[in-house]
Amino acid sequence: MSRPELVKKEIAGIAEYVPGKSIEEIARKYGLDPASIIKLGSNENVLGPSPKATKAVIARAGDINIYPSADASELVEAISVYTGFPVENICAAGPGMDGLLDNLMRMLISPGDEVILPLPTFSYYEIAARANGAVPVYVRSGDSFAFDIEGIMKAESERTKIIFLCSPNNPTGRLVAEADLRRILEHTRGLVFVDEAYVEFSDRNLAHLIREYDNIIVGRTFSKAFGLAGMRLGYGLMPAWIRSEYMKIATPFNISVPAIVAGIASLSDASYLQRSIQCARDGRAFLTKNIPFRVYDSQANFVLVDVAPLRSKDVSEALLQKGIIVRDCRSFREAGETLIRVTVGTPEQNNKVVAAFKEVSATI
Repeated sequence: MSRPELVKKEIAGIAEYVPGKSIEEIARKYGLDPASIIKLGSNENVLGPSPKATKAVIARAGDINIYPSADASELVEAISVYTGFPVENICAAGPGMDGLLDNLMRMLISPGDEVILPLPTFSYYEIAARANGAVPVYVRSGDSFAFDIEGIMKAESERTKIIFLCSPNNPTGRLVAEADLRRILEHTRGLVFVDEAYVEFSDRNLAHLIREYDNIIVGRTFSKAFGLAGMRLGYGLMPAWIRSEYMKIATPFNISVPAIVAGIASLSDASYLQRSIQCARDGRAFLTKNIPFRVYDSQANFVLVDVAPLRSKDVSEALLQKGIIVRDCRSFREAGETLIRVTVGTPEQNNKVVAAFKEVSATI
């Protein structure tokens, strides 16, 4: 017996989050050897975590019967060294940056508040906001998925609470220009959440604007460049006044001991981080040049491919049958029917991806 009347009304219209497909799922469906499958659908670090992180987790495995520090202060201090921001501007969060988003929505959103979503973009913004009663206001991106800055500012109303900007954007790989972000910050009555999950792979970041504006929050993660997606670890950079309010509602002990020590160790391994970044940048250039469809410029560890006149559903299926997991972007609102997101792999994986796309293109 179900009792849907007990669930708050805001949940009814929310579409379930669609994750990338897993190796196990594809192995079962197509009868493939899991070891032969290439997983390039979730933007994970194909080199894995820093060996220092792995050793740190193993060394502290015997301590998991003890609660971690309530606010992960030792990790926050390490993030402070890495980013150059004082601890008063930093909140560690779990699970991943999604935990930061959930807490911020609980803190900021009242039923009827509006949030502005440039599309297409990461779908969890909408889920987290709507779950707390927010009304999403959509702004379609322009040519080549450039952010429509004028459209964003026109979409603002007296009920606007948050504007979401993902930079580099998921799934397009586009950056927000600093001048455009400044215009929005100076125009809006609300807060601007800048998602920099992929910032290590890009040419520039926007976090320094926290020193100038009191209405910006920058979210980051250890899931991508640091290779800790399985640890579900993120953090936020924000003005001190926002952090003070945030800490009132942050879930205590929300970051595990293994995640804390893995994060600290990863931050200490600058050479491994640089290796991961270079792998992504080199592979990104290779895929952009060699995939025989339109590939959009990207500043992340993935590329966006337009397979028109074919459909993303059909091309993704063809690649899955070859054991290559990519992301069919139809689940992204306003992404259309022809876009596929491909995580940058190792050189060997990238060669297989290009070969697979060439086989598909030969059928046109």
